[in-house]
Amino acid sequence: MTSSSPSATRMAQRFRGFLPVIVDVETGGFDSERHALLEIAVSTIRMDADGVVRADPVVSTHVEPFAGSLLDPRSLEITGIDPTHPLRGALPEKEALDLVFRPIRVAMRESDCQRAILVGHNAAFDLAFLNAAIRRTDHKRSPFHPFSCFDTVSLAGLAYGQTVLSRAVEASGRSWDPREAHSAVYDTERTAQLFCDIVNRWRQFEESARAMPAFA
Repeated sequence: MTSSSPSATRMAQRFRGFLPVIVDVETGGFDSERHALLEIAVSTIRMDADGVVRADPVVSTHVEPFAGSLLDPRSLEITGIDPTHPLRGALPEKEALDLVFRPIRVAMRESDCQRAILVGHNAAFDLAFLNAAIRRTDHKRSPFHPFSCFDTVSLAGLAYGQTVLSRAVEASGRSWDPREAHSAVYDTERTAQLFCDIVNRWRQFEESARAMPAFA
């Protein structure tokens, strides 16, 4: 059942029927076809009746390396992930996708959006690993557009003159803890806040422009 609330309608209108969903992945390397997907986190976006957007709580899971995948020790050193740790609670790729897709579909129905669009910092990287996992598992019900995305690198460069995530977050007036960086959950939370701050800032600019008197 779809929602007909003003906020739902505004979300669909604001992003042309797309629901922005922040995604961050941690991986065993840089090649989406050969290196393992190890962690994925997502956060959906909601809009209130005034057009202000905010991020929902993050949904995440660790992921079991797919059969035959490679693990680059340098990437594992950066992320701090031990794929063999018995308490990691990792899911097979198909189950991991089902887990993170579920709240996205709920949010899509509630916002009257027809499809999700990935938001990420260096979004092409996250989208490549997501699409590779979808292909490997032959997943038939991905909510995401397969190639379109919003990249907060470009958005933050425009809004704050910063392209590095930590510096962009700080330029937006929020804190950044380097000890938490390279966790899919933390990076998703901060990227979601950054995206919402930029969208809401643009909304304020639009309102200010409309309020300015017109001169002949």
